[in-house]
Formats: sequence, structure tokens, C-alpha cells
Amino acid sequence: MPRRTLDSLVTRVASELMGVDATTMVAATERVLDRLVEYFDVDSSFVRHTDRARRATVLVAEWPRRPQIPEPDPLAVIHFADADPVFRALENATEPVVAHPGVEFAEYQETIRQGSGISGVTSAAVPLLSRGESTGMLGFVKVGDREWSNRELNVLKAIAALFAQLQARVVAEEQLRYIALHDDLTGLANRRALLEHMEERLRSGSPGPVAAIFLDLDRLKALNDFLGHTAGDNFIRTLSSRLRDHLDPNDVIARLGGDEFVIVPAKPMDAVAAEGEANRIQQLIARRVTVGGESVSRGVSAGVALGFPGETTVTDVLRRADYALLAAKSGGGNGVAVFTDAMRAQFELQDDVELNLRGAVLDGSLVLHYQPEVDLRTGRIVAMEALVRWLHPTRGLLPPAAFVAVAEATNLAGELGRWVIRSACAQFAEWRRRGIARDVVMRINVSPVQLVSLDFVARIEDILRVFGIDGSSVCLEITEHVVVQDLARTQVTLRGLKRMGVQIAIDDFGTGYSSLSHLKALPVDAVKIDRGFVQRLGASMDDLAIVKSIIGLAGSFGLGVVGEGVETTVAARTLVGLGCYRAQGFLIARPMPAEQVESHLALGKIPLDIDPQRGDRGV
Repeated sequence: MPRRTLDSLVTRVASELMGVDATTMVAATERVLDRLVEYFDVDSSFVRHTDRARRATVLVAEWPRRPQIPEPDPLAVIHFADADPVFRALENATEPVVAHPGVEFAEYQETIRQGSGISGVTSAAVPLLSRGESTGMLGFVKVGDREWSNRELNVLKAIAALFAQLQARVVAEEQLRYIALHDDLTGLANRRALLEHMEERLRSGSPGPVAAIFLDLDRLKALNDFLGHTAGDNFIRTLSSRLRDHLDPNDVIARLGGDEFVIVPAKPMDAVAAEGEANRIQQLIARRVTVGGESVSRGVSAGVALGFPGETTVTDVLRRADYALLAAKSGGGNGVAVFTDAMRAQFELQDDVELNLRGAVLDGSLVLHYQPEVDLRTGRIVAMEALVRWLHPTRGLLPPAAFVAVAEATNLAGELGRWVIRSACAQFAEWRRRGIARDVVMRINVSPVQLVSLDFVARIEDILRVFGIDGSSVCLEITEHVVVQDLARTQVTLRGLKRMGVQIAIDDFGTGYSSLSHLKALPVDAVKIDRGFVQRLGASMDDLAIVKSIIGLAGSFGLGVVGEGVETTVAARTLVGLGCYRAQGFLIARPMPAEQVESHLALGKIPLDIDPQRGDRGV
């Protein structure tokens, strides 16, 4: 085959695989294999990945698909230890392996015959290499004898390298998604995974009732104080394994952090059955565990609540289970309580918040604090993030975590969000009128309710016009979850904002990896790495890998990247070393009232001390 044709083949394959992710990998791979089968005039082609944990090679895609596949499929998973000599050699191969018809490769020919019904074939397998190690293979099968030229094999090695890069990218995506949905300590589902599961279970038309059992271990702190936190962690791991071993494999077991767990049984059950299951789990947890050389046990309090598909929200179910848990704990602990109407009195606090929050938007008790974002290399202020606070009439200054969720649950999020945007822009305009904040961008968080509002773009345009602010000076921040919630509506809104020059950033990036495949479809300017990953830089290699991947991903899409939650010099230095220079966090400055921020804006920078020899210091 002419050199130019082979070279163009590599280019076309590279183009085909560009931008492919885990959800589109198989389909894209099949399209490429189809093209390769035609180019090299072979009967079939395949891609396999190596599972090092199982010492096996796993079929990912083949073309054409076999018309009849045996059950079980002998080609689906082949364990190297039990494989024929050809597949065994491919476990650690770094160069192409070619097998011809004949006695020498009789065992391999039998493997192919069993899986496809074809015998007497020539096979060429090219390793997918990553850092010098084989992670899979790109293979071709031709009935009869076929010679493969060095030129052809070299081109296939180049194509195999493209598949290896794709595999590494998909593995990284899957790892990030796994981390985003699982608890670090136990491997159980985390809060995000729990919410996603319950949203699905509570969709209209799903079978119900859906039970939620909220668990809280009693007096775990005493165990940590006596035996140490390592022993406490081992205790949690042991209990988690016990729950996995003794509950229905389809039950969702989530650890919310610390000593709190939520179990959502897979089977629909009424209150009586759910209470019985909670009592069984309570007895299961009460069994003694040996940790730190001591045999210990802990009681557990459990709150039970039911949700009804199409009628009850996830928030309602978990809130009711939480209140039932509080009732169980108030009885001395180690008890089970089922949420009833009699417990509604315990919602008094929330009702108080809801009632006062509605008036707070109008009576001046809402205030904005501002947190600077700086260039870590110079300390120059590049942006200010507006953060709402509420001066509650009886509870003092409340952070957004205390009332934003209530606002979203009571249809106040839109009104609250409009107040924040208008107030932030008014302050921004005032600063600029006084000659400060000229080169600073104002960052404002946007709620899901605002983003899908039909008049949101027009409202932003009106606010910018009233205060004489150019759109490029404002950056609206949305979360990953908002991006994937209503992609079509989000695209329309963001494009409208971009026509005004307004910047868009994805906040808390990395916690909901499902939005990666949508990044190219959205007019986004920057991503902000979730603070949870940044805070653990220097202590977690996993988080380092995630942050590095996010920075690389942002760079590949031409996006800016900001590190949130910088609290240590280690984190700051690590970000700079990875090429992420914009950051915010307590190491740099805490959120401040407008009058305190002004002195920093007048100076234009915040002096930083992140000298590695000076330890973790603030400003």
C-alpha cells in the first residue's frame, strides 16, 4: 500500500478518535475498525484491553460483529494463565505478534475457531503501549495466509498508540467519576451517588414506596479518643464490609461522612417492613469488631422515612429520615424511629428560616462578602467572587450553606439570585467609578433556577446596562450538576450570555464528571477545580492526579482554570507547578465585606508568602 495512503490512514484514525469519551468509545472504535478492515483487506479486526488485576485480556470492540456468538463467549475474557501461547505472549508484548496457519500455532487457531467458527487464519496483534507497558492489543484476522510488511506493521503501531491514548483517557475519566461517586475510606457510595440514585427511584412511575434508613453510630468519638483515629477508620471499614456482605447486593449503601450512613433498600417496602429492616441492620452493626487489639462494638441510631415516586422529593425523604434519626438519638441512642406526622413540629426551625428568608431579600438583612482571586505568581487580584450572607434577626450572620438550600426548596432561589447579581453589579460599578477594580472580573454564582429561567439573559442585559458594566467584566459561575441537568436549555442561555460578552465558568469542577462530554458543546471560558481536591494536595496522590488531569483537560479545550480552596502553601505551590496560576482560598484571603476589600483593590494585589522554606502561612 502506498506510503501516502498509509500516512493518511493514521491521520484519519487520529481525527476519528479525537474527543471520544467513555460513552462513545465502543462506537468510535467500531468505526475505525471498519475502516481498517477495508484498508488492509482482512476479514475482521478487534481491540482488547488488558485487565492487570485479573491477568486477562478483555474484548472491547470487534468489526464486523460475529453473527453468532457462543454462550459463554470464549473470546470475551481470556485469562492469560489459561490462554494459548499466542494470547499468553501478548500479556507483556511490546512488538507486534503475527500468527500463521499451521501446526506451530494450532492452539491459537483452536481458540479462534471456538469463538468465531473460522479456522486457518493469519492473525496480527499490535500491543497498545502506555509508558512502555502493554495495556491491550489491536488485532487483525485474515482467513488463509497473509504476509504483513514492516511498513504496514509500523503504521499499525502508530494506530495502536492512538488507541492506547484513548484507553488511558477513558480510564482516567472512569477513575474520576468513580472517585466523585464513592467514599474514600470505605468505597461505598457517597452523597452525590446517593442523591442520583434516589432521584431515579423517586421518578414518577417507579415502584414504591422507597425507604431510606439514616444511620448514625453512637459514640464513635469515644472510640477514636481511646484507640486513635486509625482504629476508628478500621472500625468504619469493617462495618461497611459487613453491610455489603449481609444486605441485598442491589441495596444502595452510602456513607455521608464521619459515622453517618444511608441505606436505600432495592425492594419497595412500607413503614413496617422498613422498620424491621432497620432493626436487623442495627443488630448486624452491634456485633463486636476487633480493632487496635481491642474487641469493641457500637450501637447505632436509625431514622426511617418513606418516599413515594412522583409525590416526594429526595430532599423531603432525607430530611424526614434525618428528623426521625434525631428522634431516635433523643431517646438515648441505639434506637430506631420511623418518621410520622407527629415529628413535623421539629420542622419549626426550617419554617422559621423560610419565613425570615423571604423578607430578607427586601429588608436589607442580606449582605455580600467578596473573596479575591489572585495570580499566585504575583499576588495580583484578577477577580472578586460575590458571596451572599444573611444577617438573621435572631441567629446572627449566616453563611449561604445555612439558607441557600432552603431558598431552592421554597422557590426563593430566583429572587435571591437576582438580588445577589444586582447588588454585586452595583458595588462593582461603584468601585470602578472610584477608579478601583479596573482590571478585575466580578464572579457571581448562578442557581439552577435562574439558569433555566426564560428571561434570565434579558435580566442580565438590563442589569449590565443600568450599571454601565461591559459583559466581559462579569463571570457567571454554574456547577457541573447544573450543566447536565438541562443541557439544551443551558446551551441556549449560555449562548445568549456570550453574545453580551459575559464570561462563563463551571464551579466545583471534578465532582460530577459526567459533564466532561458536554464541555465542547458549551461556550465556557474557565473551570474552577473543586476545593475538595485542592485542599488535599500534598496529602493525596489521587487528588494530585485528578487536579493534574483537570488542568490538562482545561488546557486541551482552551479553557482557563482556577484552583478553589487553597489553604496551604503546599497546595499553592503544587498548583503553580502544574500550570494553574489563578486561585482563591483562605491562604490568600477570606471573604470580606466590601469596605475591607477596597484596600486590596486599591493596591491591586495581595502580598503572598508561599516560600517553601517558610511553612504554611497566610497573608
